Amino acid sequence: MAIIDTASAFFDACETGKGWAVCAQYCAKDATFSCQARALADVGTLEGYTEWMKGLLVPVPDGRYELKGMAADADRDVVLAFAVFHGTHTADGGPIAPTGKSVAADYVYAMSFTEGKITHMTKIWNDEESLRALGWAP
Repeated sequence: MAIIDTASAFFDACETGKGWAVCAQYCAKDATFSCQARALADVGTLEGYTEWMKGLLVPVPDGRYELKGMAADADRDVVLAFAVFHGTHTADGGPIAPTGKSVAADYVYAMSFTEGKITHMTKIWNDEESLRALGWAP
């Protein structure tokens, strides 16, 4: 399977809240994660991130992605995915009671591969704007 196909399958499974149980097949078992966002400061593994995304869809049950573009750099074994996450806080399970507020957040996944598996992913995302839009931050 080409890395772009693996990245696409992983992206969909992660963004639809399938968690590590499904996402693991596309990743090295010790795959790492990084993001320069306070909301994800304590997440250092791709397993942890996929479970975080699964948990996000509890208070934001209509959460969905709009994939804007995906590109592979085969020389560097990297795939980049640019998307917009849409959702509304309508259910319990978030940091506060449901706000009814919505978010449309731009983000990028930079997925690094070794031998056809994701070994590291960096998420580029402005968490402050997203949390503010949902009513979770001032």
